[in-house]
Amino acid sequence: MLEVKNVSVRYPGSTEDALSEINLTFKKGEFVCILGKSGAGKSTFIRCFNGLQKPSQGEVFWNGESVTKMKEKQLRKIRREMGMIFQHFNLIPRLNVLQNVSTGMFGYRSTYKNLVGWFSSEEMDRSKQVIADVGLTEQINRRIEHLSGGQKQRVGIARALLQQPQVLLGDEPVSSLDPGTSNHIFTLLQQMHERLELLTVINVHDVDLARRYATRIIALEEGKIIFDGKPEAFKQNEFNMTYHSIKKKEHSYT
Repeated sequence: MLEVKNVSVRYPGSTEDALSEINLTFKKGEFVCILGKSGAGKSTFIRCFNGLQKPSQGEVFWNGESVTKMKEKQLRKIRREMGMIFQHFNLIPRLNVLQNVSTGMFGYRSTYKNLVGWFSSEEMDRSKQVIADVGLTEQINRRIEHLSGGQKQRVGIARALLQQPQVLLGDEPVSSLDPGTSNHIFTLLQQMHERLELLTVINVHDVDLARRYATRIIALEEGKIIFDGKPEAFKQNEFNMTYHSIKKKEHSYT
């Protein structure tokens, strides 16, 4: 279980909180989409989960242990248990698919093995399996720089899954992709979520994606929670509250 207790974040030099007194609990099996316009605090929020962002006040707890109070060595263990998919992929362009995916095992290996790039046959088999799971076997030896955006994001998903996480986090993983590819990526995430019985928490701009795939929607506005509930309860009024200052195409939720 992941618990967020009275968490606020204020960046140095700012007079306002990026997050303000957040209290939430997440449980295994939930597929959570976090909505909000740019600057609402979504990325700051999700980075507090695995210690990439330290709260100014409050604490984050993972299975009863305070992530906020952990030292770097302890945080490395927590980050193994929380796979992260990034908006801009965070891949190494000159390396191929297999090499990039295999970095997902780095948290379980010695520094020496990681530096020399040595992997056992068993480790290679595990990498190849998750690459097959995301449908990239035919691209396994292609360099990242030669892949499409959707293929790159599949590499990011495979790398996160190789960590054998209990939690899958996504920070706007489809924001740079077209609608069709975004749907394919979310379908894949949902399949992995259900098969591995994960807690999945994804930041997303697209309300339609959230309503289609999430079991729970949380909306942030200026660092505060303005909605937390079932997708079917996120209707026109909730949309207006979340995106009131953005001119978007008309949505009609009934």
